[in-house]
Amino acid sequence: MDPLVRLKDAHTKGIIPDDVYDLTVERFPIAVAGINRIEKASGIKFPVAYVEPSLVISSTDPNSYEYGILFARTIPVMFEEKFQVVIQISAPLVAYGLKGTIHAILAHEFLHFLELIRKISKMELLSDEISGNLFENVYSDETRLFEPRVVFKDRTLLAHITKKFPAGFRDYKLEDKAIKFWADRDLPKTNISLDTNTVKLSVESLSKIKLAPAFISKIEALQEKSSKIRKKKLY
Repeated sequence: MDPLVRLKDAHTKGIIPDDVYDLTVERFPIAVAGINRIEKASGIKFPVAYVEPSLVISSTDPNSYEYGILFARTIPVMFEEKFQVVIQISAPLVAYGLKGTIHAILAHEFLHFLELIRKISKMELLSDEISGNLFENVYSDETRLFEPRVVFKDRTLLAHITKKFPAGFRDYKLEDKAIKFWADRDLPKTNISLDTNTVKLSVESLSKIKLAPAFISKIEALQEKSSKIRKKKLY
């Protein structure tokens, strides 16, 4: 799959202007380098990723002014009875994000991917709770993820993650650029509710998913190490 296929299609249709398209394509190698870096640092293959030609905005309530920009999302897909995890990278992140920010966000989504696989292996994806507001979602997000320093053997990458995600991701400069150069130009926006970003799979779907035993073992080992580090933090 060409990770830029949706962006190219939107550009061909005149939805994405030349300058934004050219900038995104020009800077896409930064994202590719981030994916390669994550694979090297973790020893685990990064899931399929593609660039979404849209600014993805999440809100608890369509009538609310409280919203968050989702620069990337981890999406589980059942296609022709085959399960796949896809990382959706927003074009504004690629176009306007600093290298460290792009790599940190990709690493964060990679941790989501690992958590998703862990839940599937434990049959835990039937009723994932939904928090009522963005702050609570940030909090629950942080408590679930694998410990980055257990997963990644890359000090610089770890520094980017801890700097960008001390308590949920906020990069005000990136958000300002996304609003100024994307939203204010009336480029495509996707509004999703928080529950859309929550995964629910049926028992039947879960039972059909086949995961490599070696992969599950690696994830279990990472989880065990992560929980030990978390316990040390508490005491």
